[in-house]
Amino acid sequence: MAVSNKIRVSIIGGAGYTAGELIRILLYHPQAELKYIQSSSNLGKMVSFIHTDLLGDTDMVFADVNFSDTDIVFLCSGHGKSIEYLNNTEIPGHVKIIDLSQDFRLKREGNDFIYGLPELNREQIRISSKIANPGCFATAVELALIPLAASRLIIDEVHITAITGSTGAGQNPTKTSHFSWRDNNLSVYKAFEHQHLDEIFQSLAQVHPGFDKKINLIPVRGNHSRGIFVTAYTAFDGTISDAKAIFEKFFATHPFVNITAENPDLKQVVNTNKGLLHLEKHGNKLLIISCIDNLLKGASGQAVQNMNLMFGLDERCGLSLKASGF
Repeated sequence: MAVSNKIRVSIIGGAGYTAGELIRILLYHPQAELKYIQSSSNLGKMVSFIHTDLLGDTDMVFADVNFSDTDIVFLCSGHGKSIEYLNNTEIPGHVKIIDLSQDFRLKREGNDFIYGLPELNREQIRISSKIANPGCFATAVELALIPLAASRLIIDEVHITAITGSTGAGQNPTKTSHFSWRDNNLSVYKAFEHQHLDEIFQSLAQVHPGFDKKINLIPVRGNHSRGIFVTAYTAFDGTISDAKAIFEKFFATHPFVNITAENPDLKQVVNTNKGLLHLEKHGNKLLIISCIDNLLKGASGQAVQNMNLMFGLDERCGLSLKASGF
């Protein structure tokens, strides 16, 4: 019997939205073999019973992970639970880890996870065995601002409005993710104090040591299911041509980020791992529009992109996904 050279993948916390998207990608990834999907509340159940969109795609059942038969594990159990899981579980040294919670995104003593934004840390990701996958708001905002910060051109505070789909709130229903409340509705939440601000500031300070400009983030609950649409503006002394040159040079070797001359819409990125950016100059202000799918480039797609880098694959492998344009 031939021995498979595919990456053996396991998932912890397999019942939520991000895990569902991760499973969907990995089932058809040409270099990955999905071995185990764990869910404490669904042990023994068919995966397609929980993720009904996978009916006909897999006959896997939720089961405990055998780490001797695993090369990489994705932690999808939610914020606070990854630290708890790792403290209580002995994972062999050969198993790489990608955590999709916020538990390891911020640098602190004893945290040896690499922040997994490939457009920022691609070379570190390639040689790392532990990755902290970025937050969805953070990814969209960082793609919009890192090129300017790296050029030391954020000279004043930044104003951001970021609208997210209901899937950003997770699979467990709440008042503000319930269809009858969310439909035909908008609301602001966590204005100026969203939890992703710390990782955004950390990333900007990485490319611009000593960065100290205020980032004003207004998150908005949108009345759509998935996708994040960011509008950010800040003072900019250069021309629009200068700005475009900065962004095009920064992202020239990053295949998932596209600079578009046309004003974009969210459907261009939904169901893909793309980040779409558009720049406009208005007076002395530079407007940056950034949009991503919160479940893919903002979570599971980016996690697979990181896995590809960690195992020496083309980072686009398994991620040729078409946008849901209509």
